[in-house]
Amino acid sequence: MDHDEAAPAGTGEGSMISRRQILMSSAAFSRVALAAGVLGSLAGAEAAEVPPPRPNIVYIVADDLGWRDVGFQGSDIRTPHLDKLAQEGARFEQFYAQPMCTPTRAAFMTGRYPLRYGLQTGVIPAAGTYGIPLDEYLLPQMLQDAGYRTALVGKWHLGHAKPEYWPRQRGFDSFYGALVGEIDHFKHSSHGIKDWYRNNKPLEEKGFDNSLFGEEAARTIEHHDAGRPLFLYLAFTAPHTPFQAPREYLDRFENIEDENRRAYAAMISVMDDGIGKVVAALEKRGMRNNTLIVFHSDNGGVKSSMFAGDSKISGRLPADNGPYRDGKGTLYEGGTRVVALANWPGMIKPGAVGGMVHIVDMAPTLASLAGAAVGKGKRLDGMDVWATISQNMPSPRDEIVYNVDPLAGAVRQGDWKLVWKASLPPKVELFDLSGDPSEAADLADRNPDKVRELQARITQLAGEMKPPLLIMEAVRLTFFVPPVTPDPSVLFSLGD
Repeated sequence: MDHDEAAPAGTGEGSMISRRQILMSSAAFSRVALAAGVLGSLAGAEAAEVPPPRPNIVYIVADDLGWRDVGFQGSDIRTPHLDKLAQEGARFEQFYAQPMCTPTRAAFMTGRYPLRYGLQTGVIPAAGTYGIPLDEYLLPQMLQDAGYRTALVGKWHLGHAKPEYWPRQRGFDSFYGALVGEIDHFKHSSHGIKDWYRNNKPLEEKGFDNSLFGEEAARTIEHHDAGRPLFLYLAFTAPHTPFQAPREYLDRFENIEDENRRAYAAMISVMDDGIGKVVAALEKRGMRNNTLIVFHSDNGGVKSSMFAGDSKISGRLPADNGPYRDGKGTLYEGGTRVVALANWPGMIKPGAVGGMVHIVDMAPTLASLAGAAVGKGKRLDGMDVWATISQNMPSPRDEIVYNVDPLAGAVRQGDWKLVWKASLPPKVELFDLSGDPSEAADLADRNPDKVRELQARITQLAGEMKPPLLIMEAVRLTFFVPPVTPDPSVLFSLGD
């Protein structure tokens, strides 16, 4: 499938898949074969011509997690619950998100590059009045229309200034958590303003936010009506700044001398324990074997204080992105290639998934599994990658669009990656990721034809993009607000 074509909608519940469709669609065959337990036998396909069971979906996103900062990636930060899911499921080697929080979440919700609707630049700031455009058909709406119960627990960060941007109005049956990008983890506030909600109402509640998220997610499962499939989007605020954690978790890492790294590790441990509670709740309800769990970070770990958030940070930034260059906010691999896994007992082959997967692929993939319609006429950039996830089959994707905005762009085709800083002074870098995943050797001067080819692709995408809403907001705040003047009492005291 071409990357600009919409992925086909999945089969509906109770519909039949023909033998011809099975033979023509590797993704459809993978789902049917796995459901029937005949992983390579066309002879058994005739008896298996029924749709796979529509899974419950638990989709878990960490906030600013470093690529190496989980146990199964070799970290000293203990994450036993995530490690077990990774050991028994698929571990992604090339899972790509956007460089920052809002764009990644928007790409997940829409299956479309954020450049198509103005969310490609930065994040929605606390003073921002915009959100993900209301004419975008979001994944929870797709799943809700297909009969799923939809719940968001955690961080939204796709529009907070107007209620029409809020989760309950964008396809979620329930919402518990924070609307903005960064909150004090104990006070549940941003810039001194409380940001803590249940559905559409402010909520006064004590506790560490990420502990509360894990508990709420487990309760959501415990009280779920098993007559309907569940889509639970669990978006932790860990380990995003400020680096805070309960004392009992800080004590787990008393061997770590650096205060930031100790708190960062503790926050990851809180998240891991919350994920353990979610898995236990699924097992208790008898839902585990029909639940797809996906986990990844929204971007790479923070390596520059410019992208650390609103909180003032002193000392060393603690995230570890392993072999990958730089981190959050950049177009290098450290900002965009993120730790990720998927787990569905009996339906996902354990092991490493080598093919490229982009965050925009998740909406059409999940919608197809759920029998949900996608797009509503809008062109999707994502494609159904279920066969890649479930059986480590070759990815249908041969291109990664890291991002394109008025200042910079980056795109990968095959193993060639171009990073183009277009603002003055301009800079163009070309990397061959097959032998240089750390992006240490710039090959632009030696490969001018490849540079021109990838620059042409970025220019094409730039011609398709909408103006960044953050820039339009900055213009509004700069030129269309009342002037700032001194306090009148101060002027009076100055005299003439």
